[in-house]
Amino acid sequence: MALKETVDQLQELLDAVTKDLEKGAKGNKAASQRVRTGTVKLEKIAKLYRKQSVAFEKTAKTKPAKPAKAAKPAAKAAKKPAAKPAKKPGRK
Repeated sequence: MALKETVDQLQELLDAVTKDLEKGAKGNKAASQRVRTGTVKLEKIAKLYRKQSVAFEKTAKTKPAKPAKAAKPAAKAAKKPAAKPAKKPGRK
């Protein structure tokens, strides 16, 4: 099952559970039972989604390597700054 299909299935199940949850809150026992069974299905599909999304991210990040660029010429040695003149004695 592809990630897109799993997302669609997860969305449909969430919608159904949400509707039954509202009915169950009003005292509908059958709706409460559908919510309980729906949460079990939701758990399975959520685990599948997690697995597929991680696999998708790994394949999306894997890109072909770029060709190596030509070596740059060596950098010139950095010049040292001139030494500061020594302070005259007696002054702070």
